[in-house]
Amino acid sequence: MKHNSGFLALVEDVIPHITELTIEQYQDDDSWILIDVREDNEWLKDHLPNAKHLGRGIIERDVETRFPDKETPLLLYCGGGYRSALAAFNLQKMGYTKVASLIGGYKAWIQRQLPVEQE
Repeated sequence: MKHNSGFLALVEDVIPHITELTIEQYQDDDSWILIDVREDNEWLKDHLPNAKHLGRGIIERDVETRFPDKETPLLLYCGGGYRSALAAFNLQKMGYTKVASLIGGYKAWIQRQLPVEQE
């Protein structure tokens, strides 16, 4: 997908202020709760194993209900790592201390031919 320049500038602005993890870092550390921030239709097609779904449109509204402990390690992913970076930045602003974005997101996972699951 080709992204608009304003969106890319926004993402580039937040990247230095968040933590990003590679797939290998995630696989080496089982403390992370994996959160899919993609749209409902993307989630329903398939998603990473053991992921929970809190779409980008509702994550800020519902995250405190689902994960009230703001020290819960939350690793967010989307299609390519852009929406998850923005969501991670917002969760940090909400007081979450262990939040990160998965570099490359779903696309990087698929490129490595790693398993996915369906609901």
